[in-house]
Amino acid sequence: MNAEFIEALNSLEKDRGIPKDVLLNTIEDAVLAAYKKNYGPYHKVRVLINPDTGTLMVLIRREIVEAVEDPNTQMSLDEAHEIDSRYEVGDYIEYQVMPKEFGRVAAQTAKQVVVQRIREKEREIIFERYQPYLKNIITGRIHRKTARTVFVSLDGTEGIMPFSEQVKGENYKVGDVIKAYVFEVKKTYKGPQVFLSRSHPGFIRGLFELEIPEIEDGTVKIMNIAREAGSRTKITVATEFENVDPIGACVGNRGLRVQHIADEIYGEKIDIIEWSSDSETLISNVLSPATVSKVIIHDLEEQIATVVVPDSQLSLAIGKEGQNVRLAARVSGWKIDIKSESQYGDVADDDDFVENDDLNYVEDLEHENEDINHDEFDDSEKYDDSYEDEEYIEESEELEEAEASEELEETRESDE
Repeated sequence: MNAEFIEALNSLEKDRGIPKDVLLNTIEDAVLAAYKKNYGPYHKVRVLINPDTGTLMVLIRREIVEAVEDPNTQMSLDEAHEIDSRYEVGDYIEYQVMPKEFGRVAAQTAKQVVVQRIREKEREIIFERYQPYLKNIITGRIHRKTARTVFVSLDGTEGIMPFSEQVKGENYKVGDVIKAYVFEVKKTYKGPQVFLSRSHPGFIRGLFELEIPEIEDGTVKIMNIAREAGSRTKITVATEFENVDPIGACVGNRGLRVQHIADEIYGEKIDIIEWSSDSETLISNVLSPATVSKVIIHDLEEQIATVVVPDSQLSLAIGKEGQNVRLAARVSGWKIDIKSESQYGDVADDDDFVENDDLNYVEDLEHENEDINHDEFDDSEKYDDSYEDEEYIEESEELEEAEASEELEETRESDE
């Protein structure tokens, strides 16, 4: 141990972001494990490294006794007096030993422990770095892809975008810089893994926060988002300030703000809707762009309603393959049945109107009804695990880590 050793530690601290004291503690543990492997686990030993000079000291501790029963942990009073005449029976003596040679196996153990602990610390640093990005948008570069998984290069780690989190119709090419939503940061035996999504409703929320200052500072609030990725999104917004137009703030001058967001999601249609605490107004708004003639609330607690629209607006209100009314139901939280004015006129006098089995309420609220103003997104594990077949760490490295971990654990147990 010398000045070159300390310089190497300083370089590791700078390049890898691992504090010098952590590296010193790691090496002290490694030397301790190597010593006990070579000389037995019964010795009471501690290792110290001078952080300024790099000087290594191996200190052994023994109890002073009249008659030695265990030479690994005890020393006779006569031997102690050779070191210092002031020692008495019952005292503990600690003195430096200079092992002649740790041996090949012990040296290898020290190396493995150092490598393992440095790797563990690096992983811990990466996890702590990316944990704050959870439920936020991050930017990275695609550096490889498989048939179903896209891998994005991030600073110090790799982001994984499973097939289930990709948007149909988007073409991901190696080398492309993309934005994605972080829906999970997970510790695994391969190290921290950052799971990304471009189909999650939270991706839309993040884009609005990035593009619209009024949302970022809380002047305008996003109440709900319902999305069918790659096709259409409905988003409800509100504000407590009378002089602020929440829709205008999101659209921007000449529509530039919302256009920037639409460009990022490759032209996916976005309906920005003003939220209302009045149920009839809210239901009418979320069916935009259709015109609503009447909203009939059947059950406020169960949130069941019928909406009447002009005959000419029926197909627009329902939307292609029912998409408009489906998204409207999700973003509002209401079960909605749509009738044209002529259909409503035919049944308006029926006392059993509410119970009519012909009513086709839209209540597909499985997971798209995202109340992001009050509850966090449900980021349950919905990623495709096909990437697990990818090899991140060589088998030999895994074996070394396991052996080193075992050695370090044995060392700690013997010290207790």
